[in-house]
Amino acid sequence: MTDAHAPAKFAVRSETSRGRLHPEPEAVGRSPFQRDRDRIIHSSAFRKLQYKTQVFVNHEGDFYRTRLTHSIEVAQIARSCARALGLDEDLTEALALAHDLGHPPFGHAGEEALATAAAPFGGFDHNAQSLRVVTLLESRYAAFDGLNLTWETLEGLAKHNGPLKRPPAYVADYSARHPLDLGLYAAAEAQLASLADDIAYHGHDLDDGLRAGLFDFDDIAHLPVVGAALAEARQASLDMPPVRLRHETIRRVINVLVSDLLAESRRRLAALDPESADAIRRAKAPVIAFGAEATAANRAIREFLFEHMYRHWRVNRMTTKARRLTEELFRLFHADPGLLPHEWRARAGEGGSVRAAVIVTDYIAGMTDRFAMDEHRRLTDIAISG
Repeated sequence: MTDAHAPAKFAVRSETSRGRLHPEPEAVGRSPFQRDRDRIIHSSAFRKLQYKTQVFVNHEGDFYRTRLTHSIEVAQIARSCARALGLDEDLTEALALAHDLGHPPFGHAGEEALATAAAPFGGFDHNAQSLRVVTLLESRYAAFDGLNLTWETLEGLAKHNGPLKRPPAYVADYSARHPLDLGLYAAAEAQLASLADDIAYHGHDLDDGLRAGLFDFDDIAHLPVVGAALAEARQASLDMPPVRLRHETIRRVINVLVSDLLAESRRRLAALDPESADAIRRAKAPVIAFGAEATAANRAIREFLFEHMYRHWRVNRMTTKARRLTEELFRLFHADPGLLPHEWRARAGEGGSVRAAVIVTDYIAGMTDRFAMDEHRRLTDIAISG
């Protein structure tokens, strides 16, 4: 097993970082990736994740996950795995915390609606929007737009799902100015953050779905990994109350998936024997991965959640309203940018233009669920002043 305190030879090294687009003196006592993580945590976009939904609209219950709690759970899983594999923990954590910064309000419903509305003007992609947030939209520094993160963090955000043969327009434009090697894999830290996202999603969506009564324990007993975890949890105590049974089951699911991820990743790393992070980037396949059985289990869990949670009639009612609200916000602002707040209006240009569509998309994507609903009421309810 890799020594948890010694970086592996294939880990990204902060001392050989490719640096930042705008050179800055490095901080004493903090690595470049620690600074990236801290800048992400202190950003406006990260704070807003507290009021951006995962599946349920924010006001539907205080116990359901938001983008913020999801990002924290991803970071916990990712950092623990990074330590076990000898990867750079700070870079891994930064990527896990930043991966959802580009998500609009209302979860997948808001993203689908914004992508549809913006399609004639270049479309919308939340991964590209995350890069746009940290390189352009955050305005905290006098010397530059964005957060001026390191090349390694930007690379991981842009291509954590793999090489980009047809990158979104903004990613391609940014890479033309600050090349991110889009045709190669990202480093192992970014690959790990991406799969930690899957583990966290499955764990907390099963948890939230059971909590909300969208399905029950009998409905999930047939699922690979989940069914075995449920049976094992039941054996631990024959009179366990449902709330404890739920937690005992979910933690076992997460443990099995994490254990498989580490085992398969160690196998692939041993087979490739990369001498550096660049060797992982040039590899022909990901080095961080699930084994075949866990991959199939993840697919089965995802299909179950789509059918029994994301498309449940109670969720459908919410998502239909959320799509309509998001599309109407885009239509109103795009037709008349004069409705935008002053600082946004000044950049939008003429109504109906591509420029206006880009600015309106940025404005809506940065909204929380609550703010989007309030903004819609301000625009459509004549009894409410602006």
